[in-house]
Amino acid sequence: MKRIVFLTGTRADFGKVKSLIQILENQEDFEVYIFVTGMHMLEEYGYTLIEVERCGFKNINTFNNHTNEATMDLTLAKTIGGFSEFIKTVHPDLIVIHGDRVEALAGAIVGSLNNVLVAHIEGGELSGTIDELIRHSTSKMSHIHFVANDKAKERLEQMGELSKSIYTIGSPDVDIMFSNTLQSIDFVKDYYVIDFEDYAIAMFHSVTTEYEDIEVYVKEFVQALLDSNKNYVVIFPNNDLGSKTIIRAYKILRNNPRFRIFPSIRFEYFLTLLKKAQFIIGNSSAGVREAPYYGVVTVNIGTRQANRVVADSIINTSYNKESILKGINTIETLHINEVELFGKGNSAESFLKSLLLEDFWQTNHQKQFTDI
Repeated sequence: MKRIVFLTGTRADFGKVKSLIQILENQEDFEVYIFVTGMHMLEEYGYTLIEVERCGFKNINTFNNHTNEATMDLTLAKTIGGFSEFIKTVHPDLIVIHGDRVEALAGAIVGSLNNVLVAHIEGGELSGTIDELIRHSTSKMSHIHFVANDKAKERLEQMGELSKSIYTIGSPDVDIMFSNTLQSIDFVKDYYVIDFEDYAIAMFHSVTTEYEDIEVYVKEFVQALLDSNKNYVVIFPNNDLGSKTIIRAYKILRNNPRFRIFPSIRFEYFLTLLKKAQFIIGNSSAGVREAPYYGVVTVNIGTRQANRVVADSIINTSYNKESILKGINTIETLHINEVELFGKGNSAESFLKSLLLEDFWQTNHQKQFTDI
């Protein structure tokens, strides 16, 4: 039996790996462990450990890696220490990590330095800001790659990764997006006491490399939301440097009847809200990944998602209030085509097929660099 550890640090990456965990938990050949840390453990951001526990997975383990928002390096160091102790008790055959957060990088470092195979989900993509460095660094510390599309595979090959160690499975969250397990919009609105008939979703994250300007950026963003005269479901940012500035700026919205503000929303419920939204606004990756699949317009603000995805449904604006309002007013003019950038919703099945291959487990722990 193969022991597999999934590391999750945010509501977003758990949404990406959830379907992969589910399919493995039903297999006799695998024993699954989940290492929960990061934002999941913070009450201010919704204490989303609860959402992980609600899934009923067998082996859930927690670790509080929080230092403070200004010390990503110390958070990385603390996560490395906690995760290193954990894998020395579990002795996994494979560590699975996702994306471009410091928790993923910690998982890759611990695995590679302890001679444990590391599989990275959604490497080879463009993230922007400091996330770009973290994602590519994580890929280089990983042995195996499960990518969303052929373009991501090409980038990894450009970075010297072996083609035979790259598996194109699509984006795992698409599995959930088009599953028959999503709740109805009426149920979700009732659950979160959202009384709007029509609404948009607002998610604005800090750009850590532009930290000095974040107070100005978020003030422009909030004022644009107020001036637009539309209804909004506002969701807190990730706990990156600058997030507290964003949360403080939202205080002006709290008693406004056109706004409902949440630290976090359960991933499946978020998908239902997104699917029925008039549009999504801000700089969340949900606007450039999930929203185009649903044909929902995105008003994408600033540089955080620069170079990631081009779709007919994405309107790019600057941080300026007038530019944001112009983007909102452009929504009705768009002609949106269907997209299929991140797979067809069968990522979990493709993931399982890969793990059942004998060659998968023969992957060399000593990485090789392939010249192009």
